[in-house]
Amino acid sequence: MAIGYVLINVQPGTEEQVYTNVKSLPHVTDATVLFGDHDLIVKLEADDLATIAKAVVEHIRAVHGVVNTKTLAGADLN
Repeated sequence: MAIGYVLINVQPGTEEQVYTNVKSLPHVTDATVLFGDHDLIVKLEADDLATIAKAVVEHIRAVHGVVNTKTLAGADLN
């Protein structure tokens, strides 16, 4: 299983709308609104990193209000 975290910046005033829309997207298992350099962090789980990358490009970046994303890939050290 692959895990990815996506840091999201949104247009001012769209935080709640983006949060609501992102929570229901495929492979999203958690979403949290942040205060600071990023507006949201989203956790994705999939069979592989390619699926996570595809979910970010095709689904998360397509959400109205998303300005940019930064994807972090989780590492399995076992």
